[in-house]
Amino acid sequence: MKRRPRRSTPAVLVALVLLAGCVLAGVVAVQLILGQAPWISYADVAGRLHATRWNDLAPALVGAATGVLGLVLLAAAILPGELVVLPLQGETGSGASRRSYRSTLRVAASDVDGVSRAELKVGRRKVVARVRTARTNTEGLSDAVRTAIQRRLAQIAPVPVPAVRVRITSTRSTS
Repeated sequence: MKRRPRRSTPAVLVALVLLAGCVLAGVVAVQLILGQAPWISYADVAGRLHATRWNDLAPALVGAATGVLGLVLLAAAILPGELVVLPLQGETGSGASRRSYRSTLRVAASDVDGVSRAELKVGRRKVVARVRTARTNTEGLSDAVRTAIQRRLAQIAPVPVPAVRVRITSTRSTS
């Protein structure tokens, strides 16, 4: 199972802009029907638009901004997002959430003797573990953490088995 995130943020933004435009048009229409002075005068807007030249700066800026916004929304709709559910070997449709995957690997790294804190970054093809230790001699700790993470990965059995990188930071100095 490969589940990608929904594209709800761009959709909500577009919907809110369209809703605001429709509400504004509706309010102005009701004001005109009731004989009141509208918030936005059609004559003023039309007069400004007719007075504007195509070679002025304002139409170029509005056109460029609209084009950039359109490209950003198009890219958000087309480009795939980061997987929310990572596929696992075995049954078709089995998967693990990225959050549980990361926390399980973090626990495996934290359980290694000498590790005081572990942070993991889970990517598509690699897992990067940043490990803090109070040891002055960190020799062999990197291999122990890597082995613990790889052992847990073998138990989880993700479809693309990621490469594991370990970065050790010592809180003590060797002096």
